[in-house]
Amino acid sequence: MKRHLISAADLTRDDAVLILDTAEEMARVADRPIKKLPTLRGRTVVNLFFEDSTRTRISFEAAAKRLSADVINFSAKGSSVSKGESLKDTALTLEAMGADAVVIRHGASGAPYRLATSGWIDGAVVNAGDGTHEHPTQALLDAFTMRRRLVGADSGLGRDLDGRRITVVGDILHSRVARSNVHLLTTLGAHVTLVAPPTLVPVGVEQWPCDVSYSLDDVLAKSDAVMMLRVQRERMNAAYFPTEREYSRRYGLDGQRMAKMPEHAIVMHPGPMVRGMEITAEVADSDRCTVVEQVANGVSIRMAVLYLLLGGSDTALSVPTRPESPARTEETK
Repeated sequence: MKRHLISAADLTRDDAVLILDTAEEMARVADRPIKKLPTLRGRTVVNLFFEDSTRTRISFEAAAKRLSADVINFSAKGSSVSKGESLKDTALTLEAMGADAVVIRHGASGAPYRLATSGWIDGAVVNAGDGTHEHPTQALLDAFTMRRRLVGADSGLGRDLDGRRITVVGDILHSRVARSNVHLLTTLGAHVTLVAPPTLVPVGVEQWPCDVSYSLDDVLAKSDAVMMLRVQRERMNAAYFPTEREYSRRYGLDGQRMAKMPEHAIVMHPGPMVRGMEITAEVADSDRCTVVEQVANGVSIRMAVLYLLLGGSDTALSVPTRPESPARTEETK
């Protein structure tokens, strides 16, 4: 049976811990003079990106190359997609070229699931972000960063995030990162609280395994990690808050708010950051902010995922489940 990584909800606790532990081993490769393993030599990984990306695409490319795989970068801009070619025909083309794994980012929620279950390709499918649905490898690298900071790199092996309190702040409505983190962190035993204006909280959020607060100040003192999210204006078709200044005043993280957090607590951001909006330069450049670590850890996590899908354990990563059916987004209308 083919294996894919479409949703963080597909991962059991043991699956997730296995990926985190494998990533810990992969992270040691970065300390070597020659940062490569021969594990996936002869395999072909295609980065199929229909949306713009810097961190995710480069991270997957670096991960595949460090495992000695051949990498093909496909961008929708400048390809036959701009001429009207369908996802099916693009997939059939990649299959004809012998792709062993396809890393796909798409603006439509559910596109990776469609690719994984359609029979168009035989290779593994990894979801690198689909619409406002999910971004599972981002959640994995976030969890990896939390475990390293809050538990320890070596002492964290085999352990989860049981009892840790994680706060996710910002544009929850349009955030695939928030959805994946809620699924994964809950699976790993953490307690997640979402903080956002009422207009940026998804319909049906009461069915998610997390708490919701409309006040950032009320939850800072009991948070082990605070993850700030960017306001995704490119996905908005209406005014969700009065002004940027008002949003920043109520939901932005500055030095005074960071001082309310426990001493061991960390500040996270999936990037790209909008300094002065959801996070100030003082916080972004502080020792407690893990943004640069998250980028480095992303390569280790994606190395682990590709290794387990193409060359490693048969028990890691399950068959994809059908995406949720939240309120229709702009991509699915």
